[in-house]
Amino acid sequence: MLYAHGFRGKIFATGATCDLCDIMLRDSAHIQMFEAEWRNRKAKRAGGEPYIPLYNMEDAAGAISCFVSCRYGEAFSPSDGIQVRFADAGHLLGSASIELQLTERNVTKTLVFSGDIGNKNQPLLRDPQYFRSADYVVMESTYGDRSHGERPDYVKELSEIIQTTFDRGGNVVIPSFAVGRTQELLYFLRQIKADGLISGHDGFEVYVDSPLAVESTEIFQDNRRDYFDQEALELLNRGINPIQFPGLRVSLTSEESKAINEDQRCKVILSASGMCEAGRIRHHLKHNLWRPECSIVFVGYQSEGTMGRQLLDGLTSIKLFGEKIAVRAEICSFKFMSSHADKNGLIHWLEMQGQKPKKVFIVHGEETAALSFCETLQGLGYTAEVPLFESEYSLMDGACLAKGRDFPRDKEKTVSYTHLRAHE
Repeated sequence: MLYAHGFRGKIFATGATCDLCDIMLRDSAHIQMFEAEWRNRKAKRAGGEPYIPLYNMEDAAGAISCFVSCRYGEAFSPSDGIQVRFADAGHLLGSASIELQLTERNVTKTLVFSGDIGNKNQPLLRDPQYFRSADYVVMESTYGDRSHGERPDYVKELSEIIQTTFDRGGNVVIPSFAVGRTQELLYFLRQIKADGLISGHDGFEVYVDSPLAVESTEIFQDNRRDYFDQEALELLNRGINPIQFPGLRVSLTSEESKAINEDQRCKVILSASGMCEAGRIRHHLKHNLWRPECSIVFVGYQSEGTMGRQLLDGLTSIKLFGEKIAVRAEICSFKFMSSHADKNGLIHWLEMQGQKPKKVFIVHGEETAALSFCETLQGLGYTAEVPLFESEYSLMDGACLAKGRDFPRDKEKTVSYTHLRAHE
C-alpha cells in the first residue's frame, strides 16, 4: 500500500521474509483485485461507487523490488546515526526481533522491537534469540494474560484422530494456515508415517491443497539450512527431509483440487484458509462436513465471526456455495498449537535481554492482555506502559511528549480475508 502511494525506499528484511513476501504480496494483491472486481459488478448494478483495492499486482511487484535481504546478527546502517540488527524471533520462517542503535548529538540509545515472539520447542524453527541489552523495549502481548499450559503430544493426538477416522472410512480435513502451520503439520505427519503409528491404512495419502501453501513449503525447503532448528538439521544430515514423505501429494490446479474428493480412499487433506473464510477449504468442507465418518481438525486460533469459530462453537448446519450443509463430521481442535509465546515465554524473552530497560512499551495485544501483562511486568520491577494511540515519547529521557488518545475501536469486529488467508 505504501508503494501504491509513492514509497520507493528500501525495505530491509531477512532472506526468508523476502522469499515469503514475494509470493504472499502477490497472493494478497490477487485476492484484493478479485474482490474488487466482484464488488464493482454489484456496485455497477446498484449504481454505487467503484471499489478500489488497497494495491494491485503491479504495486505488489514494485514493493517486492524494493526488498533488501539481510542476515540474522549482521549489523547494517540504513541511514546516518542508525544501526540495525535482526535476531531470530522464532515465530515464523524468517521472523525477526529488531535492534536499533540510534545516535543523536553524540548520545546513543538502543531500542528493541520484539515483533511476534515465537513459542519455544516448535518443530522446524529455532527458539527465540536475544539481544544483549536495550534502553527501551517495544514488545508484543498477544498472550500476555495467559499460559498455554503443558505442551500436548501433537503426534500422538493427531495419529489417534487419523486412526479413528480412517477406521470409520472417513477423511481427515485440516483447515491450515498456508505459511508456518502447514509445514509444522507436515513435520508431524512425516513422523507419524515413519514411526508406523497408523495401522491398517498403509501408505495413506496426505494432500496439500493450497497453491500458497505449496509455494511456502518450497521456500521452507530452500531455506532449511539457514533457518531450521537443531533437531530438523540432524534429520537433514541423516538424509531425511523433515517435511517430505511417501504419500505426500500437492494440488495446484482447480482440477487437481476437485479430484481429491472424487477419490473414495481415506486421506488427510490440508487446505487454506485456516479459519475457513475463503479458499479451497470451503470446497472440502462441502464434501466432508455432512459425513459422520469424517473429522475436521482445527489447528489454529479461530477469530470471532469466522466459519471456523462457528463450527467449533457447535453450529449444526452451514451454507456453502448457496447450499445448506449439515454438520455431522467430528469437530476436533488442537488447543494451544500456537506459534506465539505465552505470558511466561514473553517474560523469559524480556529477562534474557540482560539488565532491565528504562521502559517497556506494551503493544500488539487485546486491551485486556496488554494491560494484564503490563501489570505483571510492573510487579517484576519493570517500568512498563501501554501507550495510547498516537502517544509520543522522547528516547533521551523516556518522557511522554504527547499523551495520545484511545484507539478507535469498532463495536463489531471485521475480518480481513487477505490477512486470514495465510497466517495466524
